[in-house]
Amino acid sequence: MAEAAATATATAEQTNGSNGGEQKTRHSEVGHKSLLKSDDLYQYILETSVYPREHECMKELREVTANHPWNLMTTSADEGQFLNLLLKLIGAKKTMEIGVYTGYSLLATALAIPDDGTILAMDINRENYELGLPSIEKAGVAHKIEFREGPALPVLDQLLEEEGNHGAFDFVFVDADKDNYLNYHERLMKLVKVGGLVGYDNTLWNGSVVLPDDAPMRKYIRYYRDFVLELNKALAADHRVEICQLPVGDGITLCRRVK
Repeated sequence: MAEAAATATATAEQTNGSNGGEQKTRHSEVGHKSLLKSDDLYQYILETSVYPREHECMKELREVTANHPWNLMTTSADEGQFLNLLLKLIGAKKTMEIGVYTGYSLLATALAIPDDGTILAMDINRENYELGLPSIEKAGVAHKIEFREGPALPVLDQLLEEEGNHGAFDFVFVDADKDNYLNYHERLMKLVKVGGLVGYDNTLWNGSVVLPDDAPMRKYIRYYRDFVLELNKALAADHRVEICQLPVGDGITLCRRVK
């Protein structure tokens, strides 16, 4: 259930008050998700620390996804690396992913959890998932994944009907329709165990969260921006979780359930 439009950056300029000149902030479409102002610096990170350690099946899936017309919807390679390491650090076993697209983050998760670990994966588009499925099968981790096509909210509500699902999940990654993030959050606070993590993707939304309301933005950036701002405000005030917002990819907020 990945977002309906590919993530691209808005165009904006900011004034440098110290010398009165114009300083351009990088908000141009460059074919990857990064909030770094320097493309060269981001490429350095990829080539030095990410690509040399990338699993061959993840590389294959990344290259397959690059040819898809919505390729900017994919999780960036550095974020995939981050998720993979994070899951190993917390020892996650039972996980969930809301919004799959071609499955790059899904594969990062599947490679991180133990052989008897599970991922409940939900997306409204099975065709995109099946585009990445050969790489997932090649990696030998397809048996960990239960894929369900369709909206996620009915599935979450169905899970909540069973008492045994309450507090059963170690980790959930959400990269889907931004207008439902808060709806997901309320349900996930019951499904994730105390001490478990939920990761919300795109919480800096191409940097638009700090732009003035009248700044030029693509239509879908402007439309979902208010939902992202509302989410960020709500998470900061939610005492059920500890949070950490990181400028990885398009921004990811980690929420650790504490009550």
